[in-house]
Amino acid sequence: MPNLQRPSPLVLTATQRCDTPFGLAGRGDARVLDRLGLETALRNHLLPLAPAGSVTPVAAARVSDFRRMEPHLRAIMGPVSCILSTRDNIETELLSLRQAYLARRAEHRAPADESCRTWSPGRAATTFLGIIGVVAALGWLAPAILLWLLVGWTVLTLTLVTGLRSLAAAIQFLHRRRKSRIWRSTRPEHLRPRQLPTISLLVPLYRERDIASRLVARLSRLDYPRDRLEVCLILEWGDRTTEQALRDAALPDWMRIVRVPQGQLRTKPRAMNYALDFLRGDIVGIYDAEDAPAADQLRRVAEAFALAPADVACVQGVLDFYNATGNLLTRCFAIDYAVWFRLVLPGFERLGLVVPLGGTTVFFRRAALEALGRWDAHNVTEDADLGLRLARWGYRCAVVPTVTEEEATRTVPAWIRQRSRWIKGYAMTWAVHMRDPLRLLGELGPLRFLGVQILFLGTLSQFLLAPLLWSFWLILFGLPHPLTDIAPWGVIVGMGVLFFFCEIATMLTAATAVAGVHHRWLIKWVPLMHLYFPLAAIASWKGFAELVARPFFWDKTEHGKEIGRRVARRTA
Repeated sequence: MPNLQRPSPLVLTATQRCDTPFGLAGRGDARVLDRLGLETALRNHLLPLAPAGSVTPVAAARVSDFRRMEPHLRAIMGPVSCILSTRDNIETELLSLRQAYLARRAEHRAPADESCRTWSPGRAATTFLGIIGVVAALGWLAPAILLWLLVGWTVLTLTLVTGLRSLAAAIQFLHRRRKSRIWRSTRPEHLRPRQLPTISLLVPLYRERDIASRLVARLSRLDYPRDRLEVCLILEWGDRTTEQALRDAALPDWMRIVRVPQGQLRTKPRAMNYALDFLRGDIVGIYDAEDAPAADQLRRVAEAFALAPADVACVQGVLDFYNATGNLLTRCFAIDYAVWFRLVLPGFERLGLVVPLGGTTVFFRRAALEALGRWDAHNVTEDADLGLRLARWGYRCAVVPTVTEEEATRTVPAWIRQRSRWIKGYAMTWAVHMRDPLRLLGELGPLRFLGVQILFLGTLSQFLLAPLLWSFWLILFGLPHPLTDIAPWGVIVGMGVLFFFCEIATMLTAATAVAGVHHRWLIKWVPLMHLYFPLAAIASWKGFAELVARPFFWDKTEHGKEIGRRVARRTA
């Protein structure tokens, strides 16, 4: 394991040399390295040394890597020779030369016009204050007009959001049986081992005292050839908690640790941008610390990419919870996830709409990911943002029926913190991509552009204006409401009917999502989702406040509590 804080001189092994008289210790040559390219050197575990006469010695971790890259090396450096070393020694020397560059580059991978790194809290505060000022002035001068505008926008967004989600769910429901038959007929074993792509898995970890060591055992259950699999456990600088948890876990040779150097930013997408340079896979996947993926998941992902057209650059799996029975919040959270990942997202794919990705169990063709500039390091929902960026670049995403179980948050404060980060990221993503609406319309087309507006702007509006919807319960109970003074009774009745059908559609979608064998026990909890939805409104107010105060703050979700409780019960 390399020590990134104290790089040691490169130690070359003289016992495994290849075409070289250079059996001595050496240091890398920065000028020659720049000609080769730091990313190429890291990915192939190569280190050019100072030229010795007309020949440039190149340290390599494996002879096969040197032989494969030899024509490219000769084209850049002229005559070259190979010296074998260890991967850790080569990486340590490369990082001693260019680690600062890699750390800075990890924060600025995404194009500036598609990134939120130029987000100004001052401008955001000015915008919000301006909106509040206009609303306050209109409420003072023309309260009836303001009420009509708010009610009209709330009703419109409620109708559009409910209609889009219900349409997507209905389309997926109608095709689910046929789709399942197709997947049963295309088993992963149809790809021979030599046809399987190399998959690199990124697993960002931060302060994971209770779960990091168990993650190794879970990932070890993945059924995939080990010579075509590499797992990168990403640790943040100074994270002694996770490092201590992993110290006693014997990592196999296909797992490794990469430490992200300290920087002005500490986010999951920055860590992944940095770590990806060390990996060589054709397919790049992401798991979270608490994930428990299905054993055959990587084979199904490989099969999906093999069958998919070239413009399918991403495959999203299904997320579920292994602690859904914990309490009412985890049960509602499980229903929420079932609706989103089992009906709505696959329905979006069938409708040809933008698919906002999840942050885990998502896999990319590396070439497409590199073409986009990887992740926006400043966006706290880099997954949804990347789904929109992929669509803008002409790529599509597919949802495959392979399940990863993770841990649902059990407490309301933790749930609100997590959801507020998602809402903040959704708002920032919409604002960034709407900098040039006409360009976005041209890149997405009218249908997908409209879908983005409904999904992002409509959903955010529903969260923020939820209290206005709640106020209509006053009318139902015969209590005074400002709307009854300015609206005809027929309008109020019509709105009541609309709200009723929207609620019915939402409940039917939820019941359909959990109607399968494994989730059928959740159906009786669907009516209690009325107690769950208001939490998102509270989270939205926190998220929008952070857009001004702390736009890039990553509110960390703690994991491992459920595992700790299970271990304690078994011990007792």
